[in-house]
Amino acid sequence: MDIQLEKKKGIQKKHIPYIAGGAVILALLVWIIFGNHASTLRIDGDALNIADVTYGEFNDYIRLNGQVQPISIVQLSPEEGGIVQEKVVEEGAHVKKGDVILRLSNSNLDLQILNAESELAEKQNLLRNTQVTMQQDKLNNETEKVQLDVDTRRKLRTFQQYERLYNERLISREEYLQAEEDYQVAQKQHALISERLVQDSIYRTIQMDQMEDNLHNMRQNVLLIRERKDKLEVRAPIDGELGLLDVELGQNITAGQMVGQINDLSDFKIEAMIDEHYIDRVTNGLPATFERQGATFSLKVRKVYPEVREGRFRTDLVFEGNRPENIRSGQTYYIDLQLGEPTQSVLIPKGTFFQVTGGNWIFVLDKDGKKAYRRQIRIGRQNPQYYEVLEGLEQGERVIVSGYESYKDNEVLILK
Repeated sequence: MDIQLEKKKGIQKKHIPYIAGGAVILALLVWIIFGNHASTLRIDGDALNIADVTYGEFNDYIRLNGQVQPISIVQLSPEEGGIVQEKVVEEGAHVKKGDVILRLSNSNLDLQILNAESELAEKQNLLRNTQVTMQQDKLNNETEKVQLDVDTRRKLRTFQQYERLYNERLISREEYLQAEEDYQVAQKQHALISERLVQDSIYRTIQMDQMEDNLHNMRQNVLLIRERKDKLEVRAPIDGELGLLDVELGQNITAGQMVGQINDLSDFKIEAMIDEHYIDRVTNGLPATFERQGATFSLKVRKVYPEVREGRFRTDLVFEGNRPENIRSGQTYYIDLQLGEPTQSVLIPKGTFFQVTGGNWIFVLDKDGKKAYRRQIRIGRQNPQYYEVLEGLEQGERVIVSGYESYKDNEVLILK
C-alpha cells in the first residue's frame, strides 16, 4: 500500500537561484528605464572659466584693425615712351602739381618732328607757288577781258556806223551784215570770258581754302608732335608725396607704363579687412569709432569692395570731424564698426568654448555648482565681448566658457 507524502509549503532551496536571477533582471530593467546613462568626467573646477548668464544691452559691433592710407593715390604713367635720362625727384619727396619727376629721351620722336617740319615747309612753298600762279592767271584773264571790252565797243561802233550807212544806201548789205555778225561774236566772246572769270574765281577760292585747311592741319600736327616731346618730362599731376618711383636710369619706358604713384595727403582714409561672414551686413554709411591720444574719433564706411580674398573683404572708412594729430600713412587703428542699433538680449561672455561647439551647445552648472550638464543652445550675433543667446539659457544661470577640447563627448562634468 502506497503512502501519500504531504507537500512542503514555502520557499525551498531549489527556488532560490531562480528568485535571485529574476531580481537581478528586474534591477537591470529598472536601471535601463530609469537610470542616468550620461557619460561623466571629473575635472578641476578651479581651472575653469565660469560666467554668469545676464540680460542687458547688446551692442552690435565688430572690432577691426585698420591701416591709415592717403585719401587717394594717383598713378604716374608717361604719355610718351622713352629712355630714362634723369630722375629729378626721389621717393618720399613732397611735390607740387606740375613738378618734373622724370626726364625721358626718344630719338624716334625727334625724327618725327624733323619730318613733320620738313613736310610743313614743303607744303607752305607749294601753297605760295600756287598762289602766285593763280594770281598770274587772274591778271591774264582780267587783261583778256579788258581787251574784249575794247574790241566789243569798237565793233559796236562799227556796226552802228554801217547800219546808218546801209540805211542811206551808201554800203552794200553784205558789209552791213558782216559788221552786225562781228559785233554779235564780240558780245558772245565777252559773255564767255566773263563767265570763265567767275568760274575761275570760284575754283581758285575753293582750291585756296583746301590748301589752307591742309596747311592748318599740318601746322597742328607739328604742334602736337612738339607737345609729345614736352611729354617726355613726366610731371606730378597733383600736390602730394611721391610714394613710389620704380625706374632706373637708362631703362626703356613704354607709353602708359606705371612708373610710380603720388599720394594725396590732403586727407586720409582707413583701410580695413573684414571677415566674409559680415559681407551682407557692412554697407556704405555705417558709423565707426576709435580711440587715440585719449580722444574718440568718428568714421563712416565710404566704400565696400565686393571681392573676397582669403576669407576677407576690403572696406574704406573716412573721417567724420576731427583727425588725430600727427596722423601718418601706415599707422594702425583699432576700430569699432557699428552694425546695428543696441538691443536687450540674453548675454554670455565670449570664450574659447565656441571653437569646439560652434555655439550649438554649452555646459550649464547646476544650482550647487558641483556638476555641469551639456545643453543645446542657439547663438545669434556676437561682438568682441558677448554672444547673443537666442534659445537655451536664462538669466542667472552659470556656464563654462573656457575651452572644451578635452571633454570629448562627455555630457556631465563633475567639478572637484
